[in-house]
Amino acid sequence: MAFTGNYLCTSFKIALLNGEMDFSSDTSQSFKIALYTSSATLDATTTVYSTTNETSGTGYTAGGNTLTIGTAPKSDTSGTIAYLDFSDTTWSSSTITARGALIYKSGGTNPAVAVLDFGADKSASSGDFTVVFPTADSSNAIIRIA
Repeated sequence: MAFTGNYLCTSFKIALLNGEMDFSSDTSQSFKIALYTSSATLDATTTVYSTTNETSGTGYTAGGNTLTIGTAPKSDTSGTIAYLDFSDTTWSSSTITARGALIYKSGGTNPAVAVLDFGADKSASSGDFTVVFPTADSSNAIIRIA
């Protein structure tokens, strides 16, 4: 099995500390999500977007969908956990199968942000394939920093 869990990529953590990632509400940076087959090898050591073992099929374009920041960075009420969230994204009228996904910053070297493991192959056949992000709070948001 190539996917072994959900990860914030180590290279993302370094880029964040270097000030190279901007998730603010007025950011000019864009972030994308690409889908991958069960043959992909993605984990915390993933550094950049790659087309190797990326999903293909009707309604899917290499590189994936552009994400919208649904919840700009904020902290929980105790002020100890910062988090942000993306709006759900859909590939309409698609026929695709994916085992997981990579969130990455679009542009430059396309640096990796996070690996998502769907737990099993997920498919759409002439229908919508939607990635539903978890609740935007300090316990569940897709990106949380404690």
